Amino acid sequence: MVREKSPYENTLETFDRVADLLELDASIRSLIKTPDRSLIVKIPVELDSGEIHDFKGFRVQHSTAMGPSKGGIRYHPDVTLDEIMMLATLMAWKTALFNLRFGGAKGGVICDPKKLSRGELERLTRRYTTEISTMIGPDKDIPAPDVGTNEQIMAWMMDQYSRMEKRAVPGVVTGKPILLGGSLGRREATGRGCYFTGLEAMRVLKMDPKSVRVAVEGFGNVGSITAGLMFKEGATIVAVSDSSGGIYDKKGLNIPLLIEHKQKTGSVLGFPGSDKMSKEDIFGVSCDILVPAALEASITKDNARDIRAQIIIEGANSPVTPEADEILEANNKFVIPDVLANGGGVVVSYFEWVENRQSFYWTENEVNARLEEKMINVFREVLALNQDKKIGMRMSAYMLAIRRLAEATQWRS
Repeated sequence: MVREKSPYENTLETFDRVADLLELDASIRSLIKTPDRSLIVKIPVELDSGEIHDFKGFRVQHSTAMGPSKGGIRYHPDVTLDEIMMLATLMAWKTALFNLRFGGAKGGVICDPKKLSRGELERLTRRYTTEISTMIGPDKDIPAPDVGTNEQIMAWMMDQYSRMEKRAVPGVVTGKPILLGGSLGRREATGRGCYFTGLEAMRVLKMDPKSVRVAVEGFGNVGSITAGLMFKEGATIVAVSDSSGGIYDKKGLNIPLLIEHKQKTGSVLGFPGSDKMSKEDIFGVSCDILVPAALEASITKDNARDIRAQIIIEGANSPVTPEADEILEANNKFVIPDVLANGGGVVVSYFEWVENRQSFYWTENEVNARLEEKMINVFREVLALNQDKKIGMRMSAYMLAIRRLAEATQWRS
C-alpha cells in the first residue's frame, strides 16, 4: 500500500517544480527549501481541576532572508510539526509574494481551545510565550492570530513578553486589540483580501458581482467577513458551512443576520429559512464562486469533480490537495491560490508592525485603501505571469514568490 504524502511533503514537491521552472542554482535551492529553525516545547499548565497537563507546542521559522519572520499561532487538537513546517513555508512564500520585509514562520499548540476555560487558555498562552521567547521579538519573529487564536491570545502574548523584557513591546505580535496597539482593519483583513481578489477575478471573467452565487466553506473570521462583503456587494450567498454542518437557501442567506445567529448559537445550523445539509455537500452546490475558508486539504480528488463554481478563492491555507488541483485546472477553474487570496492578513499585520514601530496609526479607511491597492497590484502581477507563461495562477504566484526569496537570499549569501 502506497503511503499518502503529508502536506509538508507535497509543499516540498511543489517547491522543486517551481525551482525547476526558475532554474534555481542547487545551493540556493538548499538554502530556501527547508526551515531555518524549528522548536518543540513542553507546556505544563495547571488546569482548573488542579491537574497539571503537559501540552506540546511548536514554533518554526522558515526564512529571515527578507526580514524578521512572521506567522500565526494555531491552537487545534490536530496540530503537528509537519503541518507547522508546511504553513511556515507557505508564509515565507506569501510575504515574498507581497514584497513585505518579512520572512515566514508559524506556531501551534496541540489543544482544543473550546474545551479550555479562559483561565486555562491564559495560563497556556503565557507559558507557551515564555517557552518560545528566545525565538520571538519585534526584530526577530512576530506571531499573529490563526485558527483557534484571537486578539485576546495576542494580548496575553504581548503582555507576557513585555513582562519578561520589563518594558512595553507592542510590536512583538500583531492582531492585538486596538487599545494595545492593534491596527484598525486587521481583524477583517484576510476576508477583505479574499473579497478584493474575488472582485478582480470577476472582472477578468466578465462576471457581474450582483449576479453571482457564492458558497462559503467555513464561517469563522475569514469566511464570515468574505461572505459579508460579497453580500454587501450584491452577491447571493446560497450556502455556508461550519464545523457543525451546512445550510442552503437558493434565494440567498442574509449574512449580517446569519453572523448574529452564529454568535448567539455557536453554529450556522438552525438559521431561519435555510435548509440543512452536510459539510461535504457544500462542494457540490450550484454556484459561481466557492470560498474554502476552513482548514487545509478540504478539497481532494474525491470531491474536486463535484465543484460547479467557476472561481475558487482560497481563504484557508492549502485547502486544495495537489491531486485536486490538477482536476480543477483540467476543468478550467479559476483558482486564486492561498498565498494570494488570504494574504490580506499578513499585509495588514505588516502595517500594524510599522505603526507600532513609528507610534503613529492610520485610520481604518487608510488601512483598507492601502490593502486594496496591494491586493490588486499583486493579483495583476500574478495574472500577467499566468497569461505570459500559460501556467495556473497557483504556479504563477509561487514562481513570483520563490524568485524573490531566492534573490534576497543570493544578496545575503
